[in-house]
Amino acid sequence: MGDAARTILHVDLDAFFAAVEQRDDPSLRGKPVIVGGSARRGVVAACSYEARTFGVHSAMPMAIALRLCPRAIVVRHHMARYAEASRAFFAILGDFAPVAEALSFDEAFLDVTGSERLLGDGPTIGRAIKARVRDELRLVASVGVAPNKFVAKIASDIDKPDGLRVVPADGILAFLHPLPVSRLWGVGEVTCDRLRALGLRTIGDVARYPEAALRGKLGDVTGAHLAALARGEDARAVEEGQAPVTIGHRETFEDDHDDPRDLEVVLLHQADRVAARLRAADLRAGAVVLIVKYDDFRQITRRTALPDPTTDGQVLARAALELLGHVEIADRPGRRVRLVGLSATALEPRAAPRQLTLDEPRRARGERLGAVLDEVHARFGDAALRRAIHVRPDDDDDGNDGGG
Repeated sequence: MGDAARTILHVDLDAFFAAVEQRDDPSLRGKPVIVGGSARRGVVAACSYEARTFGVHSAMPMAIALRLCPRAIVVRHHMARYAEASRAFFAILGDFAPVAEALSFDEAFLDVTGSERLLGDGPTIGRAIKARVRDELRLVASVGVAPNKFVAKIASDIDKPDGLRVVPADGILAFLHPLPVSRLWGVGEVTCDRLRALGLRTIGDVARYPEAALRGKLGDVTGAHLAALARGEDARAVEEGQAPVTIGHRETFEDDHDDPRDLEVVLLHQADRVAARLRAADLRAGAVVLIVKYDDFRQITRRTALPDPTTDGQVLARAALELLGHVEIADRPGRRVRLVGLSATALEPRAAPRQLTLDEPRRARGERLGAVLDEVHARFGDAALRRAIHVRPDDDDDGNDGGG
């Protein structure tokens, strides 16, 4: 298979968003925590393991999650904190391998084959990473160690939380074959149903099924792909992670909106949040996308290119508001708005060369202001400094206006 010479680690921070919230707020520790939006229409972005024991999981409607776990504590997400923890996490990984292939904020593949002579074997490196994540970030990581990426990713998930599973080359089939077919990479609900219709319920069943017949049932590409995985074969190399294609924020409202002025305030807030995430990722946006979902669940998107790539929230907001001005909103069914979102796209590194403009001083001031806002929020919290338009006369003294 060519995999025996490689040592691949998959490292995954357990319940990342919820774990950061519990770390930063001691009152949440040991309690069922849900990170997400409103109780009526929100969706679970993440949840602690205490909440998962009740059947709560990510992408579940918040109303269902709270029926399953009525005592859950719902908190708004804090992307700046997660981005900071993610940067520190990847800095740790960089001390163990020259390349980390990021899959998301909180998980990555490492090829430590070339590091073993200096740092020890795969399990030793895995334990060292877990210890540093615990000591430096006060978070918990699970690690899978295997000869290839497919097996390493399953291994990291199998003993969560705080797991370390090692699958040697001669133990791959014994590890994989009892697992359900849903564990195969690329098998979604539809393919899973088709495999079960063939009587294939475990990965071992797929491995024993004639490959030619599997190709005939699922197509040459899918059939060959699943047959190879079922044999424990995965030749994919660990590669430098790709930059995100888009960075955005959406909000589903408790009540439908029919006044564009209400949406303008939300978009201003979203623009600031997206701009902060751009700066945290060292990126600039070259275009803005507006997302509007109506009360009949129709969704439209509108896109505009920016004259100059930016991390300035005011520039993103102006573009979004201009797009909003061309969207029909009214007090009638099919034109009331239940969700609005803003995304930054056409992303490029902040260090990329760019052409200076006649408006350069104002552009530079806007980006410097953003950097100052990031510092203030990092030290004193997201509510420490806000635009005046977000401050209502009846805001609580602690600045918690429920706006997330």
